[in-house]
Amino acid sequence: MNDANELISFIASMSGEGNLRVEENLGEGYVRLRVSEAERRQAKHDIQHVEDIVIEMLRNARDAGADKVYLATTKEEGVRTLLFLDNGSGVPQDMQERIFDARVTSKLESMKMDRWGVHGRGMALFSIKQNTDEARVVTSGVDLGSAFKVCVATDRLGERADQSSWPQAVKDDDGRYVCARGPHNIIRAACEFALEELRCCDVYLGSPSEIAATLYAQASSRLDTSRLLFIDDECELPVIDRLGLASDAEDFIRICSGLGLEMSERTAHRILSGQIKPVRGVTARLLRERDSTSHAPAPVDLAKDRRGLRIAKDDMAQFSRAVERDFNDLAARYYLNLCGDPKIRVSRDRITVTFDLAKEE
Repeated sequence: MNDANELISFIASMSGEGNLRVEENLGEGYVRLRVSEAERRQAKHDIQHVEDIVIEMLRNARDAGADKVYLATTKEEGVRTLLFLDNGSGVPQDMQERIFDARVTSKLESMKMDRWGVHGRGMALFSIKQNTDEARVVTSGVDLGSAFKVCVATDRLGERADQSSWPQAVKDDDGRYVCARGPHNIIRAACEFALEELRCCDVYLGSPSEIAATLYAQASSRLDTSRLLFIDDECELPVIDRLGLASDAEDFIRICSGLGLEMSERTAHRILSGQIKPVRGVTARLLRERDSTSHAPAPVDLAKDRRGLRIAKDDMAQFSRAVERDFNDLAARYYLNLCGDPKIRVSRDRITVTFDLAKEE
């Protein structure tokens, strides 16, 4: 079976997707599939929950060749907003509307089989648009990646009530990491995809400000300063690198807006000053690994670290100096003298500070 189309058709039939047949070649690497009326009606029912959108959009980025996907998510007044940014091949300008049309997908030979079935770029975008209030390409360019925005009222399309709990990663009988425990929420959807694409596609998940901080930190460390001198418009840069061009808060807010990330001036200043830290990749957090793309120290997750609380040496020294300064105010009022440095002991669920007082002569 040497022909790629035959291979994909065979995989599709084995996975229950039915025969994949091309009705029209749209160019730019896209085709329109020929499907039966029953399959056409089914398309609207393919998206049942917000979490389904997450999986499909992550697969869409992967099938565009992305090895990094950033998901910024918020919920306000019952509306869930999802913003997906990636470093994939991008969507050509004349396809940015058509990619949401029914049955439009990438060419068959570029499709991929995964745990959810056969998939290609654009395959589920029609279903997503049919079930949401907004689904669009915010910005994209050939070989520059993409930013997709999806907004949906959760009374129209449901989601899990608990959207803060993280699953645990355990190894199955084949030695592969899988998610265990916890609700099947947006976080778990991102984790399941990341584990399916382990070492091939990293996912970063957070609030818009956290994702903006992550994009800024990574782009700043990746971009060559000499190259930036010859760039007049950030749109010349890959989508995920554009924030690296920001020179001040005003610039930062403007570039964020072009990516679909709404940012206040205060938040922009906090990101630029390093007060809002980048997030680790989903896999790095789930498997408790150091994220190779992040220069920030990995935070300790108290809920998962069964060995108890750990504090870095530098933080411990800074804390010791701070409590000693505060003790000096008390000592001055009560004529106390500290004997040596404060002793700080950290146990599983307690921090104990001891002040040894010098004996009176």
